[in-house]
Amino acid sequence: MSRIALVVSDVDGTLVTSEKKLTDKSRAAVAKLAQAGIGFTLTSSRPPVGMRMFSDPLGITLPLGPFNGSSIVEPSLAVIEQHLIPAAAVKTSLDLLDRYGIDVWIFTNDNWYIRRDDGKYVPHEQRTILFDPTQLDDFTPLIGQACKIVGASPDFALLERCEKELQAALGDAALAIRSQHYYLDVTPPGQNKGTFVQAMAKRLGIPTQAIATLGDMQNDLAMFKVSGLPIAMGNATDDVKRLAAHVTAPNDEDGFAAAIDFILARNAQA
Repeated sequence: MSRIALVVSDVDGTLVTSEKKLTDKSRAAVAKLAQAGIGFTLTSSRPPVGMRMFSDPLGITLPLGPFNGSSIVEPSLAVIEQHLIPAAAVKTSLDLLDRYGIDVWIFTNDNWYIRRDDGKYVPHEQRTILFDPTQLDDFTPLIGQACKIVGASPDFALLERCEKELQAALGDAALAIRSQHYYLDVTPPGQNKGTFVQAMAKRLGIPTQAIATLGDMQNDLAMFKVSGLPIAMGNATDDVKRLAAHVTAPNDEDGFAAAIDFILARNAQA
């Protein structure tokens, strides 16, 4: 059993509550990691601007993995590594999402674009990432700049069907996976939360077996598969829980803090 040297956590549904709050117990848990000499960082489907509010409160000094780990940025948001969705994959994604009548957004490295400002989840995303979108009638000028495309819908079953169809349509040209029940993300090919974990292992000179990962959704499975200790939240979907080595309490019951206590106790026994 390898001692854990780094914890990589998802944000929404994991680190924060369903109200997007960072609890005192979660802050204290990250402080415990620092006291134990264990590194900590975040990877999320959020854009870089949506992760900046955690760096100072949690004392994060390691790189962050926005856009489902397909970009790597410093806590200051300076870009270390960035990948874009190929233009053909952007067009395929937009066409399919439009055909299903799903609200479509495009994120570039430093901006968020929408076609309409009355989409059900636009206010939700504004509150989540503390950033306002730019409205465009035509996404054509953004075809070569897309870091992430999001299909947003309150019809969870529709998004699940669309996810499968989009995966088949894109093949290896881009990654299509749900980050929330209401968000279907399209991100660059060959990059995911798993490649972010591997990049962090290389950067720190540690084996991936010495990394614990925390998550709750399908986009977290890539990092579960390459890490030594994958931990699922109690609110995670069943398929995520099945691939975890440990299941903690839900995010609204300080499951993140409980997971950190589990890691520290495990290290004490290693």
